[in-house]
Amino acid sequence: MSIVITGASGQLGRRTAEYVLERTSDVILVTRTPDKLAGLGGEVRYGDFDDPASLPAAFAGGERLLLISTDAVGARVNGHRNAIAAAAAAGVRHIAYTSIVNPSDSNPAGVVPDHKQTEEAIRAAGVEWTFLRNSIYAEIMALGAAPAVASGTYVTNAGDGRSSYVVKDDCAAAAAAVLTTPGHEGKAYDVTGPEALSVEDIAALYAEAGGRPVEPLKLDDDAWIATMTGHGMPEPAAKLFASFGRSTRMGYAAPVSTVVEDLTGRPPRPARGSVVAG
Repeated sequence: MSIVITGASGQLGRRTAEYVLERTSDVILVTRTPDKLAGLGGEVRYGDFDDPASLPAAFAGGERLLLISTDAVGARVNGHRNAIAAAAAAGVRHIAYTSIVNPSDSNPAGVVPDHKQTEEAIRAAGVEWTFLRNSIYAEIMALGAAPAVASGTYVTNAGDGRSSYVVKDDCAAAAAAVLTTPGHEGKAYDVTGPEALSVEDIAALYAEAGGRPVEPLKLDDDAWIATMTGHGMPEPAAKLFASFGRSTRMGYAAPVSTVVEDLTGRPPRPARGSVVAG
């Protein structure tokens, strides 16, 4: 059974490949940059979702495929659809896809439409499917540590919401389990960390990491966007990140599941380690 992993030279793809290669060598690693995977193992193939002609050869012989969502937010659905169509035509029987927790019409997070449309395309492709609905990566939260510590203030528009940040390595381990064990067809898994952190919890983690007090400052969406753009963040990025804060404030990021432990046999890592490391 050949396992195909797309985006294999990215952080999540590479780590998933490493976990899968511990169990089988029958792995096809698809990437736009094959040189980055030299020496990893498996069979490395070139493939680009925006170049449909490259995909039949990239997916040939595959039976299970991990479709890792690309990072082109708002412009990736057509590429995802190209990959889904090519995989189905190549005989892939099962597609696992890295989605997001709560990809519903009412969730205001800016990435939701991409994930919802991709899930719908996979369902319509006539293949078995598994949706790995990953929570927000803990590594993203860690990026806010330095400015919060420097200013003594954690500026956020998440209000009183909570988020079950998940370590990317746990997402990779969960994906590898789905690719290498049976019984995951037709299932949507919320892949989360072990707890849902409040704004106050995050400020405390930043303070612990930096060794100085950090206080949360809760702003509304417009004020948060204005603050971020005033510090040099491009407005489109500020609006996208603000949508995550709004989603968190509304409760969409709060679910906590046992999926990581259920799939991998070990509990998910706490976000604290990522903040300290960051």
